[in-house]
Amino acid sequence: MKKRSSSSIVKSQSKALLHAQLREHGLKLTHQRELIAEIFLRQDHITVEDLYREVAKKDPSIGIITVYRTLKLLCQWELAQERHFGKGKTIYDNVARKAHHDHLICTHCARIIEFENFQIEKFQEQVARDHEFHITFHKLELYGLCKACRRDDVRPSRRSEHA
Repeated sequence: MKKRSSSSIVKSQSKALLHAQLREHGLKLTHQRELIAEIFLRQDHITVEDLYREVAKKDPSIGIITVYRTLKLLCQWELAQERHFGKGKTIYDNVARKAHHDHLICTHCARIIEFENFQIEKFQEQVARDHEFHITFHKLELYGLCKACRRDDVRPSRRSEHA
């Protein structure tokens, strides 16, 4: 039996996710949507511009507007989340096969580190209960310097630049 590569498994899972959502919403599967989703679903975090560049390498006829529209669909279908990690850039987080997670964002090199922490989640729930508050959604983003930038002795950016 021939063993499938992890990239071919991800590709087939990505196609299955896309096909299911398109069927559910009565939309056609187009080559453009399939290619954009396939490339996006191989990423953790990506900007529209970076995704467009990757798509254009495979099919230069696909325009950036098509990339925007497809990302909007992926967000509506909860396969992607639009995130704003400071410095004015919108980044799309691939959440198709991920549990809830939070982010550490380096203010110098823009590295994004995903993490899960059960204790933080429980603490947030307790804070909400203490204030008789029902949480429907939350996101936790911690800004600072990653290990590599600290090692390079980079000075932290001022907080106001990232709020």
